[in-house]
Amino acid sequence: MGVIRTFPRGLTGTRAPLPPAPPGPGTVYAEAAGLEVRLGGRTVLSGVGLQVVTGQVLALVGPNGAGKSTLLAALAADLPATAGEVRVAGRPVAGWTPRELALRRAVLPQTAVLSFPFTAEEVVRMGRAPWAGLPAADEDEPVVREAMARTEVAALAARPFGALSGGERARVALARVLAQRAPLLLLDEPTAALDLRHQELALRVCRERAAAGDAVVVVLHDLGLAAAYADRIAVLRHGRVAADGPPARVLEPGLLSAVYRQPVEVLRHPRTGGPLVLPHRD
Repeated sequence: MGVIRTFPRGLTGTRAPLPPAPPGPGTVYAEAAGLEVRLGGRTVLSGVGLQVVTGQVLALVGPNGAGKSTLLAALAADLPATAGEVRVAGRPVAGWTPRELALRRAVLPQTAVLSFPFTAEEVVRMGRAPWAGLPAADEDEPVVREAMARTEVAALAARPFGALSGGERARVALARVLAQRAPLLLLDEPTAALDLRHQELALRVCRERAAAGDAVVVVLHDLGLAAAYADRIAVLRHGRVAADGPPARVLEPGLLSAVYRQPVEVLRHPRTGGPLVLPHRD
């Protein structure tokens, strides 16, 4: 269960850091090398190597328990590595202060939980907390308005966050991530609570951020959405990366059938030519 923090840990009482320099296109902005993570005495990730590149949407897919959310949390520095290393913006994550890290990566957890009755707009405004004291803080109002408009939650601004539906909370939480204006977006199942229209909206936003030069990592269960919107797909299996590459190469019937333990068919979309993944049914 994810928690939205009102301020990044270590934010208050610290000298304002320098904002991150905009990364160039095709830059490896985050990287896991030989990553191992153990939780509760169990190895959840083992020997994971993965590069997150600016200008791309990278989808993490795989069956339940494969390690997708754990890998995302490790990239976010929310979970420590047992072995190996995670780097963000060319530096090991332990080398950044919490506020410096918050300027470089924004995280959307699976579930947003708040302990106080904030309004939807106040939740979105939390994304601007890392920029306090920096010149970009002058942009808070237009940035918040733009993020709420893009996720279609402007009409919810004055409503208590806890009184919103699951899908409305999910879109408000996504708006908070957009308002943070970090060059690395780490999104854990952003479409899970959304209807068809807003699933498409959320992933169009991901594509827009990648086109603008950000690096986007998104955990998805829907292989059709991954095929349609991701530049790369990393398939996780038993805590390891079983495949990593363009959707047309990775979404292969034999691999997917073995990973998911469910026979699948991969067809070509009649208009776009992109892969369509369907369970094999007699």
